[in-house]
This record gives sequence, structure tokens and C-alpha cells, in this order.
Amino acid sequence: MMNTNRKTSRRNFLRCSGLALSGILAAPSFIPASALGKGGHSAPNDRIVMGFIGMGTMGNGHLFGGAWTYLPGGYISRDDVQVAAVSDVWRDKRETARNKVNEIYAQKLGKSDYDACKAFADFRDLLAMDEVDAVLIATPIHWHAVMAYMAAKAGKDIYCEKPTAVSIHESKAVRKAVKENKRIYQAGTQQRSEYEGKFRTACELVRNGRVGELKTVYAFCDGGGANWLEVTGDETPTPEGFDWDLWLGPAPKIPFQGRADAHLFGFGGINWGQHHYDIVQWGLDADRTGPVELDMEEGRAVYRYTNGVTVYGRPYPDEKIGETGGGWFVGTEGRIGVDREHLVSHPAGIVERPIGANDIHLYHSDSHSGNFIDCIRSRKPTICDAETAHRSASVLLLGGIVQKLNRKLKWDPVKEEFINDEEANQLLSLTMRPPWNI
Repeated sequence: MMNTNRKTSRRNFLRCSGLALSGILAAPSFIPASALGKGGHSAPNDRIVMGFIGMGTMGNGHLFGGAWTYLPGGYISRDDVQVAAVSDVWRDKRETARNKVNEIYAQKLGKSDYDACKAFADFRDLLAMDEVDAVLIATPIHWHAVMAYMAAKAGKDIYCEKPTAVSIHESKAVRKAVKENKRIYQAGTQQRSEYEGKFRTACELVRNGRVGELKTVYAFCDGGGANWLEVTGDETPTPEGFDWDLWLGPAPKIPFQGRADAHLFGFGGINWGQHHYDIVQWGLDADRTGPVELDMEEGRAVYRYTNGVTVYGRPYPDEKIGETGGGWFVGTEGRIGVDREHLVSHPAGIVERPIGANDIHLYHSDSHSGNFIDCIRSRKPTICDAETAHRSASVLLLGGIVQKLNRKLKWDPVKEEFINDEEANQLLSLTMRPPWNI
């Protein structure tokens, strides 16, 4: 298995986290390369060993193939990946996923008793497996940053679904942990890699001045964030095999009332928003910075950047293009609209003339999942690395803060704090329920 620059042993991780785990896990029996075909296949010790945390629609899609994952057959279909463990607080979900993994490998091996994939209720058991090189996190949104932070501390490379975090403090902590532990991080903002390169082409056209001087961007989706809910009333009995307390994790202890939605604590554009602002940031060449001023207009967030560009958290007037993860870039000589189904311009010739050899060319990836695996091997940054993810998440979350306060705010994108505004700065973090803290 691959184990590049791992600095934290299982024992050290458990001791430093202060969250003791029970049991010591045996390493799985790895599939020999010969079982997956001869010639050109990865040898067993070259295979990247992965664990999957969260086995709902997204987690299963990444593992086995499905909507929004863009890898036919999922990660388990790759002969350079070994799936060693799955984790979910729902017993049925984790056991179903584990059984399916074992069945797929048993079929490949012709070995009916293959039983090497483990299933855990508590993701910390999965992180304690020394043999796991990388994890994929597809859990409720309030868990993303905590799990990514702990995974980095445990020496794992990380693919984490969006949003990267539900507070800017969390997002900064993930970025720091990834950097300090020399981990590879890929955000699940896959539009930079997928959709026939529409988003990359749009951003290249903008960055090469095809719309003239860029003036405004319409992000289609508003900012968003998370609030801890105050729930009163009688608690509904939890389903058998479901750990509600662990599902809540860093969120306050509230009674279960029949709802365990991934976005339970979210508001505004927290679901789709990071997709939109990731592309806005790419087109603005702002992957290492952010806006300097925020305000509210027509009930939506407005962002202003040092280069004079204004970003609106709403659709371009009378246009539906941009709804699926995109928006409009408007300049002095035309405008470009992009989403998962469309790449258009006014005038039309803007998108019809190809990017030249001497023009600006952006990071090229045709497979988001594949880019993650490639970068685990090369140790080069992914197309949506921790800094890029942090900055796009920050724009989204800043929009949520200005919605709450409904007044003009000044933001320092270097210090990453509001200028002379303690009330706004208090909204950069959410209090976590012990023992969870980052």
C-alpha cells in the first residue's frame, strides 16, 4: 500500500486526539495484481488503500459509481485502488456497503469467503487503520471540516465533499492541518474537472480578456452558512441501528424528531453555493484571495474585489443559464454564461474562437476522482486543493454572514477577518459540542 510521508502512527493519533478507540484492527488481505488482469496493473503494494466515510447517496456514488461522481463503476472499479473500510452511523448503510465491496472483490478473486473490507459505526476506527492511505468524506455538512481535520492529523489524504466547512474558522483549520501534515486534499467541487471542460473554458476566456474588462459577475446562487438549531418538544425514538448522538457530533444535542438531513443546520446557498463561487473565484484569478467588501442588495449578498469587479449572489437578469453551478461573467465587450449544460456568449463569437497556444491556460483535469489519485502518487496539488477550497468556501460563508447582519462589511482577505467589526468577527466560528473541537 502507498504510505507517503505519514507522520502520525495509529498509537500517536489515538493518544493525541484524546478519543480512545476500542479494538485493534487487522490489516485487510490485499488483492493481488494478477487477480485484476496481467500487464500494466498496479502491484499490491503500489495500490492506494482507501476508506469511505458516509455511505449515503454521494458516498455510495463515489465508491460504486453513480450520479455526480463521474467515475463509471466508482473507485472500487480502479485496479490501482483498494477499498479497505467503510463507515456510517446507520448500521444498514455501512453493512450493505461493506458486503457489496466484499462481493465485488470476491468475484474478481473467485474467492467466495473474501471478507477484508471492514465496516465501522465510528469513523475514528477507520482513521486508526494504519493501512488506509486516503479517505473520502461524504457525510452531513456539519461534519465535513471536523472529519477532514482529523483525517489530516491521522496522516490520510482527503477527498471531501462540499461545502468544505460550515464556518470560516473550520475551513482555516482544515487548510492548516493539510499543510502541516503534508496531505493531499481534493474538494468535491468537480466542475473544474468535469462537464467537457465548459467551466475551464469559460474561465480561460474571461482570464484572457475575451469579454473586455471584467466588470460584474452573477453567481446565480447566494451565500449561505449554518446555524445550530434550537429544538424543543418530545424526542422521536431513533430507528434501530442508528447512532443519533454520533450523527450530531459537533452540533448541539437536540432531540431526534424523525429528521436526519445532510443539510439540517444549513441556510441559504450552503448546498450548491460552493460550486458557484468556486467558478467565480477561478474566473477572477482569486484562488488565493477573496473580496474586500460585502453588502446586501435586493435581499442578496454582493461582493466587491480589489480589481473593481462586483459579484452578485443572484441570477443575471432574465437569464436561467447559470443555475447548475455557474453564472455570468460580464465585461465591457460582452458576457459569458456557463453552467453544467451550457457555455454561451453575447456576442456569440466570444466562445467560438478557441484559446490560443500563447493564451492563459488553466489547470487541466478531465477526471476529478482520477486527479485525486494522480496527486496522491505525485504529491502535487490537486485542481481543488485545500487553499482553493478554503477560499471558495469563504466567499460562500461570507455571504451568509452579511445576510445575518444585513449591513456593509469590510473584509481583509490576508488576515481573514472583518475590519473593526467585532460583531461580524464573532460569526467566523461556531461553538462545537465537546469533545469535538478543531
